Amino acid sequence: MASHSSSPVPHPSSGGSEGIFRKDRDPSSRQYRPVHSLPDVCPKEPTGEATRGLCEGPSVVADQHRWTVYNSKVNLPAALNDPRLAKRESDFFTKSWGLDFAETEVMPSFYLPNITKEHFGPYLQETAQREKIHERCKNICPNKDELDTVSSITNNHDKSRTELEQVPKIFMKPDFALDDPATFNAVLPWSHFNSAGRKSSRDMASSRLLQEKLSHYLDVVEVSIARQISLRSEAFFHAMSSQHELQDHLTETARAVAVLRGRTAAIERIMCEGPLRALRQALTRSNCARLHNKLKLMAAVHQSQPTVQLLLSTSEFVGALELIATTKEVLQQELQGIHSFRHLGSQLCEMEKLIDKMMVEDFSMYSRSDLSRSLEDDGQVMEKDRLESLVFGLLRQRKLDFLDIYSDEMILAAKSIVTQSVVDSVSQIEEIDTDIVTKLADQMRLMTFPQWFELLKSVFENFILFLKRIKATLSVVRNVVLEALDSNQKSRLLERAAAGGLAEAPGTPLNQGEAELAYLTHEGLFISDALNDAQLHLGAGGGQEQSSTVGPRQALSRLDGCGSDSASGTTESSSSREHAFQPGGSAGISSSEDMMPSDLELGRVANNIQELLYTASDVSHDRCVKVLMARAKDGSLERLSSAEFVFLSQAVEGFVRDTEELCCRRSVSLRGALQSQANRFVHRFHEERKTKLSLLLDNERWKQAEVPAEFQDLVNSIADGRITLPERKPQGTEERKPSDYLHIDGQKYAVVGTVLLLIRIFLEYCQCVNDIPSISTDMLTRLSDLLKHFNSRSCQLVLGAGALQVVGLKTITTKNLALASRCLQLVVHYIPVIRAHFETKLTPKQYSVLRHFDHITKDYSDHIAEISAKLVSIMDSMFEKVLSKYEVKAPMPSACFRNVCKQMAKMHEALYELLPEEQAQMLFLRINASLKIHLKRQLARLGVHHDGGPQHGLVTVDVAFYTENVQSLRTLEKLDLNMAEIWEQKR
Repeated sequence: MASHSSSPVPHPSSGGSEGIFRKDRDPSSRQYRPVHSLPDVCPKEPTGEATRGLCEGPSVVADQHRWTVYNSKVNLPAALNDPRLAKRESDFFTKSWGLDFAETEVMPSFYLPNITKEHFGPYLQETAQREKIHERCKNICPNKDELDTVSSITNNHDKSRTELEQVPKIFMKPDFALDDPATFNAVLPWSHFNSAGRKSSRDMASSRLLQEKLSHYLDVVEVSIARQISLRSEAFFHAMSSQHELQDHLTETARAVAVLRGRTAAIERIMCEGPLRALRQALTRSNCARLHNKLKLMAAVHQSQPTVQLLLSTSEFVGALELIATTKEVLQQELQGIHSFRHLGSQLCEMEKLIDKMMVEDFSMYSRSDLSRSLEDDGQVMEKDRLESLVFGLLRQRKLDFLDIYSDEMILAAKSIVTQSVVDSVSQIEEIDTDIVTKLADQMRLMTFPQWFELLKSVFENFILFLKRIKATLSVVRNVVLEALDSNQKSRLLERAAAGGLAEAPGTPLNQGEAELAYLTHEGLFISDALNDAQLHLGAGGGQEQSSTVGPRQALSRLDGCGSDSASGTTESSSSREHAFQPGGSAGISSSEDMMPSDLELGRVANNIQELLYTASDVSHDRCVKVLMARAKDGSLERLSSAEFVFLSQAVEGFVRDTEELCCRRSVSLRGALQSQANRFVHRFHEERKTKLSLLLDNERWKQAEVPAEFQDLVNSIADGRITLPERKPQGTEERKPSDYLHIDGQKYAVVGTVLLLIRIFLEYCQCVNDIPSISTDMLTRLSDLLKHFNSRSCQLVLGAGALQVVGLKTITTKNLALASRCLQLVVHYIPVIRAHFETKLTPKQYSVLRHFDHITKDYSDHIAEISAKLVSIMDSMFEKVLSKYEVKAPMPSACFRNVCKQMAKMHEALYELLPEEQAQMLFLRINASLKIHLKRQLARLGVHHDGGPQHGLVTVDVAFYTENVQSLRTLEKLDLNMAEIWEQKR
């Protein structure tokens, strides 16, 4: 049931005898609207006794304007006995009869025991089993009441549907209307009535039948509606009972609203009209001021195009771009939608494109004029302010490929430097006719080496000046790029700081419009307090804005003033550029960030600047390579002397070193070209000396040569650690007599002339390595080849007896062999010295090539050992020939031993002056061992034994004669011959 707190207590009607309570009504306020007849709420059809019983009770249709039982608001028995409610509302009586009417707790009786659940325990245990069986049976078999209820509901529903199906479908249509002729004819068929207008009995029966049918249809529908209403009676009566309460609330609300409106109108008239009028006047004044400022801004924007043109006439590209950017920003933000400026934006864009082209052309002209001016000018950057302005303007417009323009101009300038240098040099040489020889390369080949070398040095000097100029210009460009990068970083820091300040401050200052809006929407304060608060905000915010920010208007006015100054003849490119770099500068933070490249792009430009300097170094080296290769085309560089090539190498190395220090770039093209020429030079150098050595060996007669004093001085300087060729002494110096031997470290070397020249040749190799360290490895392999050639060729001529056919010697004597051995020993003596010298010129990674000297030393040692074996084999063959005829008989000493002693004396005479004492002793010990072997074999053949007999005595005399003769030779006095080994030991 609905709440009835607003309803009065019903009173009994004075005119009724049924004891029915009625609600007091106000006849003046109660007005009934015409309503349609409601159906009877009886669920049964109105026929028979049911109809009579229904007619005895009140009818909603018949008594709609009279109070009936259905108008009852509280049916106390129904409310108390309603079986559908789980429990009665707790506040039912208190709502109607006051708060004092409440249920009180009944005191328990003192005479009755307190019954608990334990008292029912035995009974529950006894009936638990039967209760389970009962519950199981109840779940299996449904309740009869439930079945009856379900069946009755189903039957009623089916019966209602069957009855409704009797009603024609036309009455159920949503568009049913009797004013439609077709519908009217279908409902009331006139064919059943007489057309003549006379009422016959048949027509009366038909009309009565039609009326009963329609009444039956009406009853069926009313019964169905009543059934539906009965099913929803609770919600229906609840809504009906709540309607009056809602009307009471609405009446009270309307009365409160009327009072509130009156009070509000009074407040508006007394307190609001005056202050609001003041606020409107303040807003009007503010709008007028804004309009005035807007008109001034429009005037400034209107003058932007002439100002840009004046700036362009003085090449103030940065100022023009700043003015265009600021004007476009003002047009987009503050002057958007103004009809008179509808074409200004596109015009400014076209002017910006024109400025881009002008800046690119101007930068190209600047690069061309800067790189093509005379190299003899001072090293200052030409028009530094102009360059900085151009670079910043190109960066601002994101024309980041301007370095390509400079690179192209740089390549052309490098070509012109070489051309101009050759023209200047050729103009000073009368022997070259430029009318006949037109090509620069041919003109360079016609120069002598000193003339060409002077030209090359001039080219080197010009390119050094050229690179210095490029480096200075690129340094200015790099500083501008770094300044822009630093400006970007500072602007980001300021933005972060500003963002942090806004995040920390809970309330930011309001501008004037926002403060005025706050007056109108202020809540929680009086109007006077709101005005004071807003004035405080205005003062703080205005001071802060004036001190920290600069709007587009001020920027436009500044640039406009700057443009007018430029038009009057004063250029402030650097100051405007610095101002544009500042984060809070003329263009504003957002526009500057949008226009300027990012940090990554600026970093790439800075790297490209360094790469451009590297390119300049490479281009200079490539141009010098052209000069070098033009001269080397006919092989003239290969025909240079070692001194001339050393001069060339030193000049190239100096230029390469200077460019490396200047550009921090190790260019390899020129050094590679020099290395290529050095390889050709080394090849020719080696072939010349190898050919010379071959000719010397082929003409060598292998006789001891005199040693000139200059060669002795040469080996002395080598001993002192100077592995270089001595300077030539003037001709006026005193000539010294040559020596028979070459004195080295206390030893005397008897040598042939070829070996003396070989010493000078390998010193030339060492000197060349000193002058050109880059050819050390190549020169080492060539020197190794030369030493191997000397060893193999001398072996062919001496041991192989090739000198008999080449020189025409009659025979190869022991003196020739000893002299060859001594020459080889001299070369072996100098191989460690040469190795140590080359080791100082090599890097640790190149030490592996030093193994060539180990192989050469082994080959020479083997050759020397072969010569010694050859000398021993000569005496061995003689011993075999002579001792094979030896006979033990008188006279003594025998002729055989006399011949042996004679040959030993000749051998000693040939070797004594050539070999040192130790080598001579070792050689004669080997010869003596060969003698003992042959003598022992002959004695065994003759059957002479160490038995003290006559033959033993004769042999002893010969052996004593041989020992005496051998030990009488010089340096062999203390030689232990051990002749007792000729006798076989008895077993």
